[in-house]
Amino acid sequence: MATVVERIKVIDADSHISEPEDLWTSRVSSQKWGDLVPHVKFDPEINEDRWFMGGQPAGPTASAAMAGWTDPPPNHPPSLPQADHGAFSVGARLQRMDEYGIHSQVIYPNVGGFGSGNFLRLKEPELMKECVRAYNDFLIDWTEPASERFIPIMATPFWDVDLCLEEMRRAKDRGHRGILMTSQPHSFDFPHITDPHWEPLWAQAQELGLSINFHIGSGDLSVIRDANVNNGRQAAYAKATVGIFLDNSTAMMDVILSGICHRYPDLKFVSVESGVGWVPFLLEAMDWQWVNSGCREEHPEMDLLPSEYFKRQCYACFWFERGSAISAIEQIGADNILYETDFPHPTSMSPGPNSVAIYPRDFIEQELSGLPEDTLRKILHDNSAKVYGVGE
Repeated sequence: MATVVERIKVIDADSHISEPEDLWTSRVSSQKWGDLVPHVKFDPEINEDRWFMGGQPAGPTASAAMAGWTDPPPNHPPSLPQADHGAFSVGARLQRMDEYGIHSQVIYPNVGGFGSGNFLRLKEPELMKECVRAYNDFLIDWTEPASERFIPIMATPFWDVDLCLEEMRRAKDRGHRGILMTSQPHSFDFPHITDPHWEPLWAQAQELGLSINFHIGSGDLSVIRDANVNNGRQAAYAKATVGIFLDNSTAMMDVILSGICHRYPDLKFVSVESGVGWVPFLLEAMDWQWVNSGCREEHPEMDLLPSEYFKRQCYACFWFERGSAISAIEQIGADNILYETDFPHPTSMSPGPNSVAIYPRDFIEQELSGLPEDTLRKILHDNSAKVYGVGE
């Protein structure tokens, strides 16, 4: 019998592009903006190539390109050429996808931040706008050689709602399939995600048929930078990263209990790179508290239980989970679960000298092949195809 990845066109619901060093300098006027434009130069303080945004140091160029690297995270290649070329070369990416058993990938950024918050470092509103547009245009150009195998997700200038609405339309027209949005705008001193301030964004996303994608770490990442190191650097890193996985449960709770899902019944929300094992508890806890706290009387207009809103329009992604993913599927069904690899990030399903990961095609065969065929098709292809409007 054919293997699972031979039978099903697997959609990887979360992967990342390591942006090429000339992305912004080739598309945004350095003559006009000078060193404020995101650019790369060698930093002797860290002995690595690193990004500079708004003239200030940002992350090393290969800090998120750890697939197959020789040392455990947060160690990383000192430069992009020393990283897996699939992180930044579309040809190498397609080769890696074939090796992994992946038919198509959803693509998220690195440099601009997992909720576009890093663009705020540029300070100048016009430059911020130009850089968001440059990234969105770049991603379409990068995927063009095999556009049928990539699902681009747009960066958003969330700091200006009117501009955000404009860019959503423009980027969709260019080929983007979903919206990257921070789940923690308040961490950047903007209104909370449940504030009416964001209503125009939800309304237009629903109108355009575009999902809202909450990637983990979309707020202020000081949780990692300031992680308690009393128990060692590696333990601090592990603690911080698991913490941001779980942060997304709050994002899902926010859009459901605030009534956003009720007001926008056709709008889909995706919890990206968060895992799924926590989902059954969250649904049961929300239902219990909603009923037990008298919320049905306070909000009679909300005619569904929180778990029913989730099942109608929310999704979560998993990659390395074994027992907890299977348990979640058994408890809530397969309709709201997506599979991902997180390539080329430190937790990705990318085997290497210091990774316990196995190839996705092997993981799927070993851990998931016992599921019913219709369940497999949902979590590996159909659900993502529905969320992102992908045809066969």
